[in-house]
This record gives sequence, C-alpha cells and structure tokens, in this order.
Amino acid sequence: MSYEPVIGLEIHAQLLTRSKIFCGCSTAFGAPPNTHVCPVCLGLPGALPVLNRQAVDFAIRTGLALGCRIQSRSIFARKNYFYPDLPKGYQISQYELPVAVDGALEWTSDGQTRRVGITRVHMEEDAGKSLHEGFADAARRSYVDFNRSGVPLVEIVTEPDLRSAADAADFFERLRAILVRIGVNDGNMEEGSLRCDANVSVRPAGATTLGTKAEVKNLNSFRFLQKALEYEIARQTELLEEGGTVTQETRLWDAAAGVTVSMRSKEEAHDYRYFPEPDLPPLVIDDARVEATRAALPELPAAREARYVAEFGLPKTDAATLVLRMPGLDDYFEATAQASGNPREAANTVLGLVRARMNDEGIGSVDALRAKLPEARLAELIGLVTRGEISRPVAKDVFDRMFASGEPAAAIVAREGLAQIDDEAAITAVIARVLAEQEDAVAQYRGGRTATFGFLVGQVMRATGGKANPKRVNALLRQALEAES
Repeated sequence: MSYEPVIGLEIHAQLLTRSKIFCGCSTAFGAPPNTHVCPVCLGLPGALPVLNRQAVDFAIRTGLALGCRIQSRSIFARKNYFYPDLPKGYQISQYELPVAVDGALEWTSDGQTRRVGITRVHMEEDAGKSLHEGFADAARRSYVDFNRSGVPLVEIVTEPDLRSAADAADFFERLRAILVRIGVNDGNMEEGSLRCDANVSVRPAGATTLGTKAEVKNLNSFRFLQKALEYEIARQTELLEEGGTVTQETRLWDAAAGVTVSMRSKEEAHDYRYFPEPDLPPLVIDDARVEATRAALPELPAAREARYVAEFGLPKTDAATLVLRMPGLDDYFEATAQASGNPREAANTVLGLVRARMNDEGIGSVDALRAKLPEARLAELIGLVTRGEISRPVAKDVFDRMFASGEPAAAIVAREGLAQIDDEAAITAVIARVLAEQEDAVAQYRGGRTATFGFLVGQVMRATGGKANPKRVNALLRQALEAES
C-alpha cells in the first residue's frame, strides 16, 4: 500500500512594531535580559493591557495579503497554561473570533498550481524565554528572560492542503516573502521572529479521512522544515507498513541527529480553558479601515515575480530567486536594473557576482550589501559592460576591486588600463601569435576537432589579459583558422 502525507502549518510571525502589543516596552532584539519589561508584560497585579494600534494594522495587512476576510468584530481570549516563561499564567491570544479568516495562497511550481487554504490569522502576545545554558549553575538551574514577553505576533494557520515536504518548505518561503514585502515582519528566523510548527499525518493514497497526526514544533528554517517533514513522513509510513499505529503527539526536530524526537503525548496535552479576556474590549474594525489598508498594499511577491518574467524577460527560476531568497534583494536588483538600463545583465550580476560575494563575506542583509556596494555603483559597472567598454572577465576583476575599496568602476578601469581592446589589428596580431604557439591545437581544429576552438579563444583572451572583445576574438580567430586551412 502506498501512503500520502497530509500537512498543515502554523506560522508565528513577530510584528514589526517598536513597542509590545499591550504596553510601551521596546521589542528590540538583543537587549540584556529583563531590561525591556514593565508591570504589564510581567503580569503584575493591577496592570492593565492597552492594545497597540499598529499591531492591529499589521494584522489586517497580513490577512488581506493572504486573501482573507477581515472580521468586523474579533475578541481576545486568555489561553491558560503554566510555564515558567509565562508570567501571567496565561497568554492573551484570539480563539473563537480571530481578526482574519478564509484566505488562500496560490503559486505555480514545476508547471503545477498549488493552493493552500489559510484557516485564520489571529493576534497574540509572545511568551518569555527560558534559558538552560551558559550559566555556571546551568546543571542545577534554569533562568528566564522576559524581554520577549508581550511581543506582538500573528499566528497564521493553514488548512491541511500540503502533500509533500518540499511544497511545505516552498509555501513557508513564499509566506515569508509576503510578510517581508508588506512590512509586517523582518523574516529573520535565526532571531526567532518567524517560526513554524508543522502538523503531519499519512494516509493510504486516495483516502479521504485524515490519519493520526504528529506536531513538529519550532522549525526556524526552510531546510529544517523540509528535513523534519521528510523524516516524520518516513517514520509514520514505516510504522503503518509494519502494522503499528501512529501516536498523536508533539515532537521536536533534532537537527544534529536528523530525527524528530517525542516531546509530549496527547494525554499530556494542555487544556487551555480559553475564555474572553475581561480587560480588553472586542476589537471592532470598520470597512473604511480595511479598504484603506487594502489600497496601501504594495506589489506582492507573486505579482512581482510574474512582472520580472514578462517585463524584463527573466527566466522564472531567476525571478523566483530574486523575489524569494533574501528579503530586499528584489528591490536591490530593480534599482540596479533601472539605473543601468539592462535588467538581464543586472539580474545575472546580482545572482552571480553579488550573491557569491555576500556568501564569501557573510553579508546577511541587503542593507549591509548596500553599504558596501550601492546600486548606482553596480549599475555603473553594468553600463561599462553593456557599452562594450570592458569585457565580462575584466568586469569580474573590477567588481572585486570595487567591493574591496568602494571605488567607482570607471576610476578602476582608467587607472589599471582595463578598457576593452576592440581594435581589429591589435586582436589579429595576438591571434597570429597564439596560433604560432599552439600548432598542435591548430592542427587538431583543422583536422576536424572543432572543440579545440574554445581552447584557442581562451588562449587569446588570456594573452590580452581578458581585455579583448570576445565577439571580435571569436570572429577574427575563426576567420584566421579557416583562411589558412
């Protein structure tokens, strides 16, 4: 019997507000422990929450970007459970009446359209963080940092519409691109501002009833999500094929071992005893606020990806890489393309030279890239190539120098004498010298082994320090070889 997976995701995204959801404490990452706290986010007696208006605007924006219906009335609830990093003994969240419902995310991959329903988008506060390592007495004690307590989140819950681990990772990546594009989340999974839980079960292919699910918690990268789901699908399938049963439980991904491990079983699951938050009135959102937010939405990633293909003639894979892989890389590319007037060359340069250098130097954000190499400087280099003033091999050398020194491309080319050689007589003289030095390769070419032509082109380019016009080298070399054969 063959089995198919059924996957649904729950994504927690930190909203990009400067202050917490119910108080004025800072949401900035990396502060010393327990310095961004107050009586409200510490849950001290008598402290009352006040809802952050911008957090509501961001939640509305998220719902609209995901095609949801914004509810005119939503209610906050108390989600009751005990854990050391939850100072009040409950979490303020939304339950029966969330801010947004009934959306979907659609995209095309490998020629097939995928559609994942969005069950709900609801607002909630984050908990604190338990610290178990890095202390002299860590073997005996754990510590709690409440800086994250009260940080505003939206939780995005999907329908169980995903059927493979790869599609789940693709969906998560596309969702991140949307959240970053609309300005509600920074997409930084390493800092915990975007986290994913996955619910996965398997069932006989063609069946309509759901199997017993396991929840895999706190997956903070696309690769970990895919690997964890692949392992869990294989684990559950093997259990069923051997006549066993799957236990409903919560599991954790052990990245080092490449396995999921049991965290708690269904019998140990919490009864959260939701009830309406008595200190917050119902959240009422009028139609005018919704429509104003809708009108202000920027171009979404799917539309931008399609525009890059239609308007700039980029391959779909290049367009998807620019839009999805790193937040802001598409803006950097587009500014470079506009300034240079050559979108294709801009895309090739950004996806090739720029990304390679970012990886080599550990540059993790487009802002850091922009500080090293502004778009206008890169566009100047692309313009030199487009106009034929330097060759592509030389452009790579100039790019490296620009990145290291910040000097303009034209200044480097002028100082180092790197301008492209386009003079026919000069190139012909180099070709004659190369043919005289490479008699064996010339004989092989004239004997029918035309593959040696590329080798001879390379020798000519090497002899000119990469400065010769490659098109003219190809034409003149072929002419010389055929004239003397």
